[in-house]
Amino acid sequence: MSKQLSELIKEVSRARNLVVQSAGRFSEQQAQFKSEVDKWSIVENVEHLVWAEMGGICGIWKTVEAIKAGRSHWKGTLIHKGLPIEEIVSRTWQPKEVAPEIAAPRWGGALAFWLVSLNNCQLLLEELEVVLKGIDPESVIHPHPISGPLDVFQRMEFLRFHLDRHRNQIDGISRHSDFPT
Repeated sequence: MSKQLSELIKEVSRARNLVVQSAGRFSEQQAQFKSEVDKWSIVENVEHLVWAEMGGICGIWKTVEAIKAGRSHWKGTLIHKGLPIEEIVSRTWQPKEVAPEIAAPRWGGALAFWLVSLNNCQLLLEELEVVLKGIDPESVIHPHPISGPLDVFQRMEFLRFHLDRHRNQIDGISRHSDFPT
């Protein structure tokens, strides 16, 4: 497998670990705090990260299996070919983007559950690297619900970017003047 893919997976792992460290320092009461009714709590941010990552990884995996079976391959225009994820997001996202329904927090529950679930996504990524053996990651295209067609490299960059984005949101929640002590 390409060293580039391995390195991107390591970057995702590092970003995930930073989210877990950041969110894991809070009590359950703090994790449930919402500064406003329409804003997410810390636990909702982490739950969202789990759903988003699971959806992206599953989509890539299904695409790889379809390619291996000769059933499917992306036929559309690769409008973001060769672009880094930050450029893609700047071109395709609104300033305050709304999460697709499939990735929205909906179960609630304990922060610890969602942190363990987020950590478990790393196992899926590492196994995905095995599943991709012998397949060019740039040829595996799975569209993102907002940004459109992304190859595996861009998807890995997106996971890192997305984890960093929500870690910053989690840190911002903890700085709110009404945040429980």
